[in-house]
Amino acid sequence: MSAPINKRIGDYEILNELGAGGMGKVYKVRNVISDRIEAMKILLPDLAGRQELAARFLREIKVLAALDHPNIAALRTALTLDNQLVMILEYVEGTTLTQRLQQGPIQVADALNYAGQVLDALSYAHQQHVIHRDVKPANMMLTPQGIVKLMDFGIARSGDDSTLTMTGTTLGSLGYMSPEQVKGEPTDARSDLYSVGISLYEMVTGRRPFRESSDYSIMAAQVSQPPTPPIELKPGLPPALNEIILLAIAKDPAGRFQSADAFKTALSRVGPLPATARADSERTVTSISHLAPTATMLPTQTVTASTISARQPEAAPVASQPGMATNVAPPPPASHRGLYMAVGALLVLMVLVAAGMYSRSADARRQASHPAAPAAPDATPPAPQTTAPAADASVPSAAEPAAPPPATPPVRAKAAPAAQPDDAAQAAPDPNAPPPIDIDALEHEIDQLSARAGAVNSGLDRLREEQARDGYGLRGDIAQRQESMKLNLQKAQDAITRGDGVRAKRYSDLANADIEALEKFLGR
Repeated sequence: MSAPINKRIGDYEILNELGAGGMGKVYKVRNVISDRIEAMKILLPDLAGRQELAARFLREIKVLAALDHPNIAALRTALTLDNQLVMILEYVEGTTLTQRLQQGPIQVADALNYAGQVLDALSYAHQQHVIHRDVKPANMMLTPQGIVKLMDFGIARSGDDSTLTMTGTTLGSLGYMSPEQVKGEPTDARSDLYSVGISLYEMVTGRRPFRESSDYSIMAAQVSQPPTPPIELKPGLPPALNEIILLAIAKDPAGRFQSADAFKTALSRVGPLPATARADSERTVTSISHLAPTATMLPTQTVTASTISARQPEAAPVASQPGMATNVAPPPPASHRGLYMAVGALLVLMVLVAAGMYSRSADARRQASHPAAPAAPDATPPAPQTTAPAADASVPSAAEPAAPPPATPPVRAKAAPAAQPDDAAQAAPDPNAPPPIDIDALEHEIDQLSARAGAVNSGLDRLREEQARDGYGLRGDIAQRQESMKLNLQKAQDAITRGDGVRAKRYSDLANADIEALEKFLGR
């Protein structure tokens, strides 16, 4: 289902596209009946036949329908429009923390506040037996009011549902993925807490702990490489916060925080920040409010007491307390100040008198040299000169601008001969007619795609063997992309055998996109 801007789908008008991912697109829409602005998530039409993605989309609907928390973007409803299943979601105005991090690290007070709100959302979700499995700054939306909304439960899993995880595969974002996710092992709530720890590390340092050159090396680092302590990158961090982050990203789930509440409690005990750090934090919050539109369509939110306390400064600046003595130097005695003012006024008066005498002398000399030429009003007096230059009649004066040059007559273009009706009918192609397809060239293209697909399959087989020796599993999205490549290539070959060029072209393009993604993953 296409969704151009201003098109109406059911009772919703598409306003603009908000984003796109591997599964679908999200649009900003307006309900034409209520005028409420919402978000609409649509499964990509090309993926409608992919059973595992359709099941994941339906699973996301059911997971979100069971969640109701101020720090989780809410599902309004789900329905079928134009024979397509869609989600209507709460529209959250603001900026993601990934976008915020493009400006640099986040001040500690704000990072603690944001992480605390995410942990509130996860504590609630975990109590509902829902594991998010893709926690990262890109899925944390910060509103102008300072509220963080956790988004995108597309690969979330309920505690009693394991149908979306295949043995030996991984799902999630590599930079924030727990070691057990990388290995394709079963995950629980502690995997989400690991991802929060990586996100908090990035918030306060401006970078992730593992920044390797390839996906495989990132996976290896998540499993076995010890991270650089964040305090080594930012020496001003509170030592307690440094220890909390390292505990949260321990390789062994048993060595981490065992619940979101325990994680948040530890953050609440981080010592107070210096006054300068709090001032920088307040400036950061002010700058964030300008990243997003000032208007918001969010309902009234209730913020917990712990969240409020995390945002409030520990103590007011000394200068702001009434009745407190300050270190401002006293003014000079009144008698000295009056003397300085009198001397200054006398000097100014002498300068003005001298300037007036010089101006009158200059005017007299100018009138003597040019008795017939009146002085221009408000003109700056020219520098004195002994003799006035003779006027040149050929040079226009400043008061009389030079006459514009005569206009060049326009050049008339020679009119093209009118097209004959028969010629025009032959020259205008039918805009609705599909472009012709060269079956032979397309068959050659599909043969080349088959050769590339063979090389990709060989590379993935070798990678599987290497990862199996180290206890890894192939990323779930890569395994799915490989199956998509095989399926699309087979459909293209079947279509070319039947002489269906249109269908063969469509599936060959899809297969080519799959192959390019897999070649990029393999570093080719």
